[in-house]
Amino acid sequence: MSLFPQVQFQKSVALPGQFPPDRGWEVAVAGRSNCGKSSAINALLMHGGLARTSRTPGRTQLYNYFDLAPGLRLVDLPGYGHAKVPVAIRETWGPLGEALRQRQSFAALLLVVDSRRGVGDLDLGLLEWAGRPPETTHVLLSKSDKLARGQSMKALREAAAALDGIASVQLFSAHSGAGLDEARKVLLRWTREHKEITPAV
Repeated sequence: MSLFPQVQFQKSVALPGQFPPDRGWEVAVAGRSNCGKSSAINALLMHGGLARTSRTPGRTQLYNYFDLAPGLRLVDLPGYGHAKVPVAIRETWGPLGEALRQRQSFAALLLVVDSRRGVGDLDLGLLEWAGRPPETTHVLLSKSDKLARGQSMKALREAAAALDGIASVQLFSAHSGAGLDEARKVLLRWTREHKEITPAV
């Protein structure tokens, strides 16, 4: 059974004025282009066609909002670090990002990092920009099934050292299902904590 059986696409946002009303709770999902972000979203929410996946980096170029439940939203952010995204679209990410960061409902960040690349300067910069507390920032080391066990554990240790005091981190694979239960528990904990603090609207 899906964690959020009512999940559905709400809207795409291209300009700051198009954001949903700033009420309730939302988690942003971010990552470098082609890091496996869309596959991670689909696997976490148990909805195969929710976020569009592509082998072409830079496919997600808008802020795509999904309703998880009343008062709970997920926003799929454009992939970063890929130069082929049109310049005009890249330039909108600055105002869009600033508008998102200032939203009271922006409460948590899920960052997807290709485990084969590790946590880089762009990823750390994204985390610094978001400015979410460590307890509401979690990193998925995606595509971990493509690494041997020793390599994956080394990647986890290195990521944990880089993210110390910034975010929690785990190994993850949308393809094999490794780490799915752990990641879903993080998402459920966040949403439950929100409901205990503020009633959904």
